[in-house]
Amino acid sequence: MAALRVPGDKSISHRALMLAALGQGTSRVRGILESADVHSTAGVLRAMGVAIPVLGPDITIEGVGLRGLRAADRALDCGNSGTTTRLMAGIVAGSGLSARFEGDASLSARPMRRVAAPLEAMGARVRLPAHGGLPMTIEGAVLHGVTWHSEVASAQVKSAILLAGLVANVPVEVHEPAATRDHSERMLRARGVEVRTDGLVVSLLPGARLDPGDIDVPGDPSSAAFFAGLAALGASTGLRIEHVGINPARVGAFRVLVRMGAALRYEDLRDAGGEPVASIIVEPGGVARPLRGVTITPDEIPSLIDELPLLACVAARAEGETRVTGAAELRVKESDRIRAVVDNLRVLGVDAEELPDGFVVRGSDRPLAGRVVTHGDHRIAMAFGVLGAVPGHTITLDDPSCVAVSYPTFWDDLARVRHR
Repeated sequence: MAALRVPGDKSISHRALMLAALGQGTSRVRGILESADVHSTAGVLRAMGVAIPVLGPDITIEGVGLRGLRAADRALDCGNSGTTTRLMAGIVAGSGLSARFEGDASLSARPMRRVAAPLEAMGARVRLPAHGGLPMTIEGAVLHGVTWHSEVASAQVKSAILLAGLVANVPVEVHEPAATRDHSERMLRARGVEVRTDGLVVSLLPGARLDPGDIDVPGDPSSAAFFAGLAALGASTGLRIEHVGINPARVGAFRVLVRMGAALRYEDLRDAGGEPVASIIVEPGGVARPLRGVTITPDEIPSLIDELPLLACVAARAEGETRVTGAAELRVKESDRIRAVVDNLRVLGVDAEELPDGFVVRGSDRPLAGRVVTHGDHRIAMAFGVLGAVPGHTITLDDPSCVAVSYPTFWDDLARVRHR
């Protein structure tokens, strides 16, 4: 059985940098994801006066305190990172500073009204272009508390509101339509902030303090899911994926893979900085253990939204039909992932159907061949890279390098553990 450790969790890596920067004292971050998106967060914090070192396996950050950021002398370049943009928007607004947020073409087209609206309700002055994306300008203002009812289940929006309340030292309360990942809440509590969760309601009480803290960033479950899918498809020997975060709000893809017939289990369960961590064991699938199609329901979507392209590719080799609904959010990711998934599966010869809020995939055992258009989207590239690793398939990608956004060494790791 091959062993693998995937890069650090992207969501936690972003938050580790931000909270270390805002803490009053020295924080140590180990295992941070050294990807393009996390570099964007580091660059934005540096532009606002924080001495973020060159990202590496073990870094130390001296925080400037909750009110220690300074206005940047240039636009804040967020690259392709929606997490950087939306969470830093909350921090900037809470600081009473002014800033202009910019990004690449893909990020500039993504919806920012969802984060601008609650910040405006708190008193921030936010300007957006007509299409509702970037560039976004926030002008300095004194914020007040808010009770916000989110129309979209978004951990980024929730986190932006919590961070704005934290930095502005005002109470905030967020009502979510569905549970989303709770990394911000866990990490804030670990640093002395009073954050309460009651069902779908999250509240932060003002306290004007944020303790420094050390964290060993666990492996990203979204990245690990691609290799779990690889093994379930029989394209790898059994895998042991070590030190992976198994936050309940992040492991929906593993639950679906088990429903599809994958032999997957957790070992060595433990806690790391408030986050549950384990090794994930996946026995080899394939002919001896055929997969079956499943229905993925809207209530499951927040826990597996980033892994849906991978699950669609796994479904292409499963018996029967896989149906996904309630995933309209996929249309405003780095690409329109519903259309990208369906179009590319059809090019390869898979029976796939686009729905307004999801897709239908009907699996088969026919050899697949064709050229995948990634649209520069790392999740599309990784998902179809896994499908292309199945013996007998001939699949090429137009832009394999785009995986650097979340997993710079993905192709090296895939080559190491796949069947030859």
